[in-house]
Amino acid sequence: MQFTRLPHPSPTPAERRAELIADPGFGKIFTDHMVVIDYDEDRGGWQAATIGPREPLTLDPAASVLHYAQEIFEGMKAFAHADGGLALFRPEANARRFNDSARRMAMPEMPEETFLAAVREAVAADADWLPPIEGGSIYIRPFMFASEAFLGVRPAKQYKFIVLLSAAGSYFKGGVAPVKIWVAQGYVRAAPGGTGAAKTGGNYAASLVPQAQATQHGCDQVVFLDAVENRWIEELGGMNLFFVRADGSVITPPLTGTILPGITRDSLIQLLREEGLDVREEPYSLDQWRDEAQSGDLLETMACGTAAVVTPVGTVASPEGEFTIGAGGTGQLTTKIRERLVGIQRGTAPDPHGWVTRI
Repeated sequence: MQFTRLPHPSPTPAERRAELIADPGFGKIFTDHMVVIDYDEDRGGWQAATIGPREPLTLDPAASVLHYAQEIFEGMKAFAHADGGLALFRPEANARRFNDSARRMAMPEMPEETFLAAVREAVAADADWLPPIEGGSIYIRPFMFASEAFLGVRPAKQYKFIVLLSAAGSYFKGGVAPVKIWVAQGYVRAAPGGTGAAKTGGNYAASLVPQAQATQHGCDQVVFLDAVENRWIEELGGMNLFFVRADGSVITPPLTGTILPGITRDSLIQLLREEGLDVREEPYSLDQWRDEAQSGDLLETMACGTAAVVTPVGTVASPEGEFTIGAGGTGQLTTKIRERLVGIQRGTAPDPHGWVTRI
């Protein structure tokens, strides 16, 4: 697919851009351009692609996404390498997961090569927005939504695929530090047969009330239990979990259709096994988490995701009380595996798996 370049009437001046990316935070500073590709079933599918100014969208109030929530997205990053170039981390996995989400939400699949080309075009256009700070990156948000104007419960026939970019610093305000987790009370993120494995906005909307509960209790994130027995750990509001045990094993909840198959999660499974650890994908209960933390059988808990990369969990709280993981700080394995993963992403460590794609 060819990309038509639309002129930008007023790109951000270089001095203003430098001010914005000096301390961008996360998800607040957006770049100048975006990629747009339309889909129309009656016109043969995907139409011409454009890259042009980031600007507001015009939507009919009957647009299907506003009523029936056909919407999916991905989260990726572009990293600077020492030679001045930019690189992506496992973008093919994002393209595959995007289509997995599309199928679950009855939406058209995006050809993987088109998805990857759109990401490359967007990053190349706004490479100057990469923050020149430690840990800085360009956060990439490909997303698709139903744009057809109609009221009726059926899959839409028209969609928009868009790629937005955001200058990004650290996901957590204080940088990498142990987080405090609140156990969701009376809420679940997803149920068997639902959309938990799809990266769709409704899953995140479902986490907002319990996340507010977490904040009210002085916690940084919320952890969800399973919908059937309300005892098995699933995931945080937006991150997967790993439990590092004293016997040399590491447990992460299995992919049973109710949690997101994280790309960082999959990468950590491989890297941890290369460290000689016994990594098992199996159920892990809240009671087991508490008991092993208190007995010393659990050494560390790690949360992981594209935005936060690898983050230590220090404390877990619920109405029954709190318990601390290890000494409540950042464990040795969490530090080591984070450094290795970040090193691969940023080109300062070997990449034996071929995970990095240069732009």
